[in-house]
Amino acid sequence: MTLIKYDPWHRLTRMQNELSHIFDTRLPSQNEDNVITSDWAPAVDIKEEADQFVLHADIPGVDPKDIDIHMEDGMLTIRGERESEKKEEREGYKRIERAFGTFYRRFSLPDTANPEKISAKNKNGVLEITIPKQEKGQARKIEINS
Repeated sequence: MTLIKYDPWHRLTRMQNELSHIFDTRLPSQNEDNVITSDWAPAVDIKEEADQFVLHADIPGVDPKDIDIHMEDGMLTIRGERESEKKEEREGYKRIERAFGTFYRRFSLPDTANPEKISAKNKNGVLEITIPKQEKGQARKIEINS
């Protein structure tokens, strides 16, 4: 006897996604930045170290040239796309376990982040973004002149 994982909400979620795509209200002339949609979201870990923040995002199967990372107004944005994998068919069943399509993640960075020195590298499907911290300005007392 073969056991098959049953997810009663899978069909409802799939139908909701398909309806969202059908009734997408974006106009072709709109700027893509005005409306952001995502088919999936990569898992992300953010670690704060003494001199930097390190962000790890799991994006296996995504070519680094298909990933866009930019920093603007204190927001770090990661977006890209993973092409669909081949589908396996057996006895009329289809199995698609890996998410594919566009992804979009956005993170608000603290004022201590140095946007000029952000770097990124991709190794074994894990994107690592290093965000150095800026030196904090020292508080000083201001004398009042008479």
